[in-house]
Amino acid sequence: MQCPICEKGILKKGKIKETMFGVYLGEFSADICSNCKESFTDEKTTRAIEETAKKKRIWGLGKKTKITKTGNSLAVRIPKEIADFLKLKNGSEAYIHPEKNKIVIEAGV
Repeated sequence: MQCPICEKGILKKGKIKETMFGVYLGEFSADICSNCKESFTDEKTTRAIEETAKKKRIWGLGKKTKITKTGNSLAVRIPKEIADFLKLKNGSEAYIHPEKNKIVIEAGV
């Protein structure tokens, strides 16, 4: 079968190493493009990845938040689930920097 992404490669059975939010979830079966290396999982495998993420308590950690003004600066609220996952406490130190169109906050630096 031809790759629907690059339309040049052929999909072949293989294994992918799946991570979410930097947490390793394991190896899973997938169809992998011989050209662009894009991977595709079937419904059963996708559910297995989701269940593994839920067991590791990282499913749904991505959240929207508001940017607010505080003094002359802007502030970003960190949702409780993310703070708990990263073991952040009031007064914890972090390093913040831009990366293309992202704001990266590194905890415990």
